[in-house]
Amino acid sequence: MILITGANGQLGQCFRQAASQWPGQTFVFAGSAELDVANRRAVRTFFRSLGEGKLDWVINCAAYTAVDKAESEPAKAKKINVLGVENLAIVCAELDVPLVHFSTDYVYHSRQNTPFRETDPVSPKGVYARTKLAGERAALRAHPSTMVIRTSWVYSAFGQNFVKTMLRLGRERDTLNVVADQIGSPTYAPDLANSVLQIIQKVESGEIAKSTLAGIWHYANEGVASWYDFATAIFEIQKISCQVCPIATQEYPTPAKRPPFSVLDKSKIKTAFGLEIQHWREGLRRCLRELG
Repeated sequence: MILITGANGQLGQCFRQAASQWPGQTFVFAGSAELDVANRRAVRTFFRSLGEGKLDWVINCAAYTAVDKAESEPAKAKKINVLGVENLAIVCAELDVPLVHFSTDYVYHSRQNTPFRETDPVSPKGVYARTKLAGERAALRAHPSTMVIRTSWVYSAFGQNFVKTMLRLGRERDTLNVVADQIGSPTYAPDLANSVLQIIQKVESGEIAKSTLAGIWHYANEGVASWYDFATAIFEIQKISCQVCPIATQEYPTPAKRPPFSVLDKSKIKTAFGLEIQHWREGLRRCLRELG
Protein backbone atom coordinates (compact mmCIF):
# COMPACT_ATOMS: atom_id res chain seq x y z
CA MET A 1 0.00 0.00 0.00
CA ILE A 2 1.24 3.45 -0.98
CA LEU A 3 0.01 6.48 0.97
CA ILE A 4 0.03 9.82 -0.84
CA THR A 5 -0.19 12.80 1.54
CA GLY A 6 -1.13 16.25 0.24
CA ALA A 7 -3.27 14.37 -2.28
CA ASN A 8 -5.26 17.41 -3.40
CA GLY A 9 -2.24 19.52 -4.34
CA GLN A 10 -0.72 19.68 -7.80
CA LEU A 11 1.72 16.78 -7.42
CA GLY A 12 -0.71 14.74 -5.29
CA GLN A 13 -3.31 14.94 -8.06
CA CYS A 14 -0.69 13.77 -10.56
CA PHE A 15 -0.08 10.68 -8.43
CA ARG A 16 -3.84 10.14 -8.31
CA GLN A 17 -3.96 10.33 -12.10
CA ALA A 18 -0.96 7.99 -12.45
CA ALA A 19 -2.42 5.36 -10.10
CA SER A 20 -4.56 3.84 -12.86
CA GLN A 21 -1.35 2.95 -14.75
CA TRP A 22 -0.15 0.90 -11.78
CA PRO A 23 -2.95 -1.68 -11.24
CA GLY A 24 -0.68 -3.88 -9.11
CA GLN A 25 -0.44 -1.20 -6.42
CA THR A 26 -2.94 -0.17 -3.76
CA PHE A 27 -3.04 3.59 -3.22
CA VAL A 28 -4.48 5.66 -0.37
CA PHE A 29 -4.88 9.39 -1.02
CA ALA A 30 -5.07 11.75 1.94
CA GLY A 31 -5.60 15.50 1.67
CA SER A 32 -5.31 17.92 4.59
CA ALA A 33 -8.94 17.23 5.58
CA GLU A 34 -8.14 13.53 6.07
CA LEU A 35 -4.64 13.92 7.49
CA ASP A 36 -3.13 16.93 9.27
CA VAL A 37 0.57 16.17 8.91
CA ALA A 38 1.40 18.89 11.47
CA ASN A 39 -0.34 16.81 14.18
CA ARG A 40 1.90 13.86 15.08
CA ARG A 41 -0.83 12.07 17.01
CA ALA A 42 -3.13 12.38 13.99
CA VAL A 43 -0.39 10.95 11.76
CA ARG A 44 0.07 7.93 14.05
CA THR A 45 -3.68 7.37 14.26
CA PHE A 46 -4.13 7.61 10.49
CA PHE A 47 -1.27 5.21 9.79
CA ARG A 48 -2.70 2.69 12.28
CA SER A 49 -6.13 2.97 10.66
CA LEU A 50 -4.68 1.56 7.44
CA GLY A 51 -4.06 -1.77 9.16
CA GLU A 52 -1.00 -3.24 10.84
CA GLY A 53 1.72 -4.08 8.36
CA LYS A 54 -0.34 -2.90 5.37
CA LEU A 55 1.50 0.36 4.71
CA ASP A 56 4.55 -0.10 2.46
CA TRP A 57 5.39 3.43 1.29
CA VAL A 58 4.63 7.04 2.14
CA ILE A 59 4.99 9.69 -0.58
CA ASN A 60 4.72 13.16 0.93
CA CYS A 61 3.20 15.73 -1.42
CA ALA A 62 1.98 17.96 1.43
CA ALA A 63 3.75 21.31 1.23
CA TYR A 64 3.33 25.04 1.68
CA THR A 65 4.29 26.30 -1.78
CA ALA A 66 3.08 29.94 -1.85
CA VAL A 67 6.61 31.32 -2.20
CA ASP A 68 5.80 35.01 -1.81
CA LYS A 69 3.00 34.57 0.73
CA ALA A 70 5.38 32.60 2.94
CA GLU A 71 7.24 35.84 3.67
CA SER A 72 4.19 37.05 5.62
CA GLU A 73 3.16 33.59 6.90
CA PRO A 74 6.40 32.08 8.21
CA ALA A 75 4.72 30.13 11.01
CA LYS A 76 2.28 28.49 8.60
CA ALA A 77 5.05 27.61 6.16
CA LYS A 78 7.14 26.12 8.96
CA LYS A 79 4.19 24.13 10.30
CA ILE A 80 3.70 22.29 7.01
CA ASN A 81 7.20 22.29 5.50
CA VAL A 82 9.14 21.43 8.65
CA LEU A 83 6.92 20.10 11.45
CA GLY A 84 4.67 18.14 9.08
CA VAL A 85 7.61 16.52 7.32
CA GLU A 86 9.28 15.69 10.63
CA ASN A 87 6.10 14.05 11.95
CA LEU A 88 5.77 11.86 8.88
CA ALA A 89 9.44 10.87 9.09
CA ILE A 90 9.21 10.00 12.81
CA VAL A 91 6.16 7.78 12.35
CA CYS A 92 7.58 6.19 9.18
CA ALA A 93 10.76 5.41 11.11
CA GLU A 94 8.73 3.82 13.92
CA LEU A 95 7.00 1.56 11.40
CA ASP A 96 10.10 1.03 9.21
CA VAL A 97 8.22 2.42 6.19
CA PRO A 98 10.18 4.24 3.44
CA LEU A 99 9.36 7.94 3.05
CA VAL A 100 9.68 9.82 -0.26
CA HIS A 101 9.68 13.59 0.26
CA PHE A 102 9.89 16.44 -2.27
CA SER A 103 12.01 19.54 -1.88
CA THR A 104 13.05 22.40 -4.11
CA ASP A 105 15.75 23.96 -6.26
CA TYR A 106 15.23 27.11 -4.15
CA VAL A 107 17.70 25.72 -1.59
CA TYR A 108 20.40 26.81 -4.07
CA HIS A 109 20.95 30.52 -4.44
CA SER A 110 24.59 30.96 -5.35
CA ARG A 111 25.62 32.37 -8.71
CA GLN A 112 27.10 29.60 -10.81
CA ASN A 113 26.65 28.40 -14.38
CA THR A 114 26.98 24.64 -14.03
CA PRO A 115 24.15 22.38 -12.82
CA PHE A 116 23.96 21.88 -9.07
CA ARG A 117 24.89 18.47 -7.69
CA GLU A 118 23.35 17.06 -4.54
CA THR A 119 26.62 17.63 -2.68
CA ASP A 120 26.88 21.34 -3.56
CA PRO A 121 26.51 23.90 -0.75
CA VAL A 122 23.01 25.23 -0.11
CA SER A 123 22.18 28.90 0.42
CA PRO A 124 18.40 29.36 0.69
CA LYS A 125 16.93 32.86 0.59
CA GLY A 126 13.48 33.53 1.94
CA VAL A 127 11.01 31.71 4.19
CA TYR A 128 9.87 29.14 1.65
CA ALA A 129 13.40 28.05 0.73
CA ARG A 130 14.58 27.94 4.35
CA THR A 131 11.58 25.93 5.54
CA LYS A 132 11.97 23.43 2.70
CA LEU A 133 15.64 22.92 3.59
CA ALA A 134 14.78 22.59 7.28
CA GLY A 135 12.14 20.01 6.35
CA GLU A 136 14.68 17.95 4.41
CA ARG A 137 17.05 17.96 7.35
CA ALA A 138 14.32 17.13 9.88
CA ALA A 139 13.21 14.15 7.78
CA LEU A 140 16.73 12.79 7.34
CA ARG A 141 17.46 13.20 11.06
CA ALA A 142 14.28 11.39 12.10
CA HIS A 143 14.39 8.74 9.36
CA PRO A 144 17.84 8.52 7.71
CA SER A 145 16.53 6.29 4.92
CA THR A 146 14.18 9.04 3.67
CA MET A 147 14.43 9.75 -0.07
CA VAL A 148 14.49 13.53 -0.54
CA ILE A 149 13.91 14.62 -4.15
CA ARG A 150 14.73 18.23 -5.01
CA THR A 151 12.84 19.35 -8.08
CA SER A 152 12.21 22.60 -9.95
CA TRP A 153 9.62 24.73 -11.79
CA VAL A 154 6.84 22.18 -11.36
CA TYR A 155 3.69 22.49 -13.46
CA SER A 156 0.80 20.30 -14.66
CA ALA A 157 -2.84 20.45 -15.70
CA PHE A 158 -3.75 20.70 -12.01
CA GLY A 159 -3.67 23.62 -9.59
CA GLN A 160 -2.13 27.02 -10.16
CA ASN A 161 1.20 27.19 -11.97
CA PHE A 162 3.22 29.19 -14.49
CA VAL A 163 1.84 27.42 -17.56
CA LYS A 164 -1.80 28.05 -16.65
CA THR A 165 -1.03 31.66 -15.69
CA MET A 166 0.71 32.30 -19.02
CA LEU A 167 -2.18 30.77 -20.99
CA ARG A 168 -4.63 33.06 -19.22
CA LEU A 169 -2.53 36.23 -19.55
CA GLY A 170 -1.49 35.45 -23.12
CA ARG A 171 -5.12 35.33 -24.19
CA GLU A 172 -5.94 38.54 -22.34
CA ARG A 173 -3.01 40.72 -23.44
CA ASP A 174 -1.12 41.70 -26.56
CA THR A 175 2.26 41.89 -24.79
CA LEU A 176 3.66 40.37 -21.63
CA ASN A 177 6.86 41.06 -19.68
CA VAL A 178 8.57 37.90 -18.42
CA VAL A 179 11.81 37.54 -16.46
CA ALA A 180 14.68 36.35 -18.66
CA ASP A 181 17.61 36.18 -16.20
CA GLN A 182 16.43 33.32 -13.97
CA ILE A 183 17.51 29.96 -15.41
CA GLY A 184 16.22 26.52 -14.47
CA SER A 185 14.49 23.40 -15.76
CA PRO A 186 10.69 23.16 -16.03
CA THR A 187 9.36 19.90 -14.58
CA TYR A 188 6.13 18.28 -15.76
CA ALA A 189 4.68 16.87 -12.53
CA PRO A 190 3.28 13.65 -14.11
CA ASP A 191 6.82 12.77 -15.24
CA LEU A 192 8.05 13.20 -11.66
CA ALA A 193 5.18 11.10 -10.26
CA ASN A 194 5.70 8.28 -12.75
CA SER A 195 9.46 8.25 -12.16
CA VAL A 196 8.90 7.85 -8.41
CA LEU A 197 6.49 4.96 -9.05
CA GLN A 198 9.05 3.37 -11.39
CA ILE A 199 11.65 3.58 -8.61
CA ILE A 200 9.24 1.97 -6.13
CA GLN A 201 8.51 -0.84 -8.61
CA LYS A 202 12.24 -1.48 -9.05
CA VAL A 203 12.73 -1.67 -5.29
CA GLU A 204 9.77 -4.00 -4.82
CA SER A 205 10.95 -6.29 -7.63
CA GLY A 206 14.38 -6.55 -6.01
CA GLU A 207 16.13 -4.87 -8.93
CA ILE A 208 17.21 -2.02 -6.64
CA ALA A 209 18.05 -2.33 -2.92
CA LYS A 210 15.77 -0.32 -0.63
CA SER A 211 18.85 1.10 1.06
CA THR A 212 19.73 2.86 -2.21
CA LEU A 213 16.87 5.34 -1.66
CA ALA A 214 18.40 7.15 1.30
CA GLY A 215 19.55 10.73 0.93
CA ILE A 216 19.12 13.65 -1.46
CA TRP A 217 18.34 13.35 -5.16
CA HIS A 218 17.67 15.73 -8.03
CA TYR A 219 14.85 15.38 -10.57
CA ALA A 220 13.70 17.73 -13.33
CA ASN A 221 12.97 17.40 -17.01
CA GLU A 222 15.96 17.62 -19.35
CA GLY A 223 17.06 20.92 -20.84
CA VAL A 224 17.26 24.43 -19.44
CA ALA A 225 15.23 27.61 -19.91
CA SER A 226 14.55 31.06 -18.58
CA TRP A 227 11.01 31.98 -17.62
CA TYR A 228 11.03 34.04 -20.83
CA ASP A 229 11.98 30.94 -22.86
CA PHE A 230 9.29 28.93 -21.09
CA ALA A 231 6.57 31.52 -21.79
CA THR A 232 7.67 31.83 -25.42
CA ALA A 233 7.44 28.06 -25.89
CA ILE A 234 3.93 27.98 -24.38
CA PHE A 235 2.70 30.64 -26.80
CA GLU A 236 4.45 29.06 -29.80
CA ILE A 237 2.91 25.64 -29.19
CA GLN A 238 -0.55 27.05 -28.53
CA LYS A 239 -0.26 29.59 -31.37
CA ILE A 240 -1.04 32.49 -29.05
CA SER A 241 -0.05 35.79 -30.64
CA CYS A 242 0.90 37.60 -27.40
CA GLN A 243 4.39 39.15 -27.67
CA VAL A 244 6.74 38.15 -24.83
CA CYS A 245 9.20 40.85 -23.75
CA PRO A 246 12.27 39.78 -21.75
CA ILE A 247 12.93 41.73 -18.56
CA ALA A 248 15.43 41.57 -15.69
CA THR A 249 14.54 40.25 -12.24
CA GLN A 250 14.97 43.74 -10.77
CA GLU A 251 12.18 44.98 -13.06
CA TYR A 252 9.74 42.51 -11.49
CA PRO A 253 10.30 42.71 -7.72
CA THR A 254 8.68 40.01 -5.55
CA PRO A 255 8.55 39.55 -1.74
CA ALA A 256 10.69 36.40 -1.98
CA LYS A 257 13.95 36.22 -3.91
CA ARG A 258 14.21 33.64 -6.68
CA PRO A 259 17.42 31.76 -7.50
CA PRO A 260 19.22 33.30 -10.49
CA PHE A 261 20.33 29.85 -11.65
CA SER A 262 18.99 26.57 -10.31
CA VAL A 263 19.57 23.93 -12.98
CA LEU A 264 19.83 20.53 -11.28
CA ASP A 265 22.32 17.82 -12.20
CA LYS A 266 20.22 14.62 -12.52
CA SER A 267 22.99 12.14 -13.29
CA LYS A 268 22.77 10.52 -9.84
CA ILE A 269 19.07 9.57 -10.04
CA LYS A 270 19.29 8.55 -13.71
CA THR A 271 22.25 6.26 -13.09
CA ALA A 272 21.05 4.71 -9.83
CA PHE A 273 17.54 3.90 -11.05
CA GLY A 274 17.94 3.67 -14.82
CA LEU A 275 15.52 6.51 -15.46
CA GLU A 276 14.96 8.05 -18.87
CA ILE A 277 13.89 11.68 -18.48
CA GLN A 278 12.25 13.60 -21.30
CA HIS A 279 13.04 17.15 -22.40
CA TRP A 280 10.92 19.85 -20.82
CA ARG A 281 9.45 20.84 -24.20
CA GLU A 282 7.99 17.36 -24.61
CA GLY A 283 6.45 17.55 -21.14
CA LEU A 284 5.05 20.96 -22.01
CA ARG A 285 3.44 19.64 -25.21
CA ARG A 286 1.73 16.85 -23.27
CA CYS A 287 0.52 19.29 -20.63
CA LEU A 288 -0.92 21.67 -23.23
CA ARG A 289 -2.68 18.78 -25.00
CA GLU A 290 -4.25 17.78 -21.69
CA LEU A 291 -5.36 21.35 -21.03
CA GLY A 292 -6.85 21.50 -24.52
